[in-house]
Amino acid sequence: MASWTTANIPPQNGRCAVVTGTGGLGFEDALALARAGAEVILAGRDPDKGAEAVARIREAVPAASIRFERLDLAHLASIADFATRMRAQRDSLDLLINNAGVMTPPTRRTTADGFELQFGTNYLGHFALTAHLLPLLRKAGRARVVTVSSVAARGGEINFNDLNAERGYQPMPVYSQSKLACLMFALELQRRSDAAGWGVASLAAHPGIARTDLLFNAPGRASAVSRVRSLLWFLFQPAARGALPTLFAATAPDARGGAYYGPDRLGETRGYPTRARFPAPALDALAAARLWAISEQMTGVRFG
Repeated sequence: MASWTTANIPPQNGRCAVVTGTGGLGFEDALALARAGAEVILAGRDPDKGAEAVARIREAVPAASIRFERLDLAHLASIADFATRMRAQRDSLDLLINNAGVMTPPTRRTTADGFELQFGTNYLGHFALTAHLLPLLRKAGRARVVTVSSVAARGGEINFNDLNAERGYQPMPVYSQSKLACLMFALELQRRSDAAGWGVASLAAHPGIARTDLLFNAPGRASAVSRVRSLLWFLFQPAARGALPTLFAATAPDARGGAYYGPDRLGETRGYPTRARFPAPALDALAAARLWAISEQMTGVRFG
């Protein structure tokens, strides 16, 4: 795994991948997969940004098999519509990368279904999407689901008494909760796939600290946090480097279901892919099962 890069991605011809998020890490994931020969469906909520991303990838990879599909992870109806289109278009799906997200809105905001925006988009939206696409993933044989977490998950805890931060909203703790939930979901999905014989490998990854639009899109570029991030740009690794752990989890023959990958240097903030350290709460299987059951109730979806 030492110094693993996109040059190490095996040929992806014949594989089809859905990648959520049209900018930053999602764009880099889609570009690398298209370059390796995969059919890529880039999913996001903004058709203009989606068209721009697809055009940029086709410019870099003229033979790329890539298209944009609209998907709003903050709207359960949009997720269901997207999955319906996928099932109508395809018999199977080889790879799902749950990447898109929002980060630290300064004030509490909600999704179309009334969930706190970060928990609803980063976690519940991908939970519902994976459930809807599970039949296609199961038909592929040896399909992978890669769910993107964050170093922020280390400081997260699942507040079962206030999952939607209705009693008190603090941007970073709520973001950390959403990313811890993503990590717990990845592990629980692997446990359930093993138990039920779904044949789907579930992995998690995080990008370390990378320069992406996610750092700006919620608080705004004029905010104090974003100004600091702009001034200290040199502390953040490029998005292409940040995407490597996800791409390793998605394509490397050595990547294993139930594993967590991140950068190998400076406390997992930058570098090449390696095994990442699990925060202790992520390994609580009872809490993960409880979160899964609550998530099914909140989203109205079921797995299996």
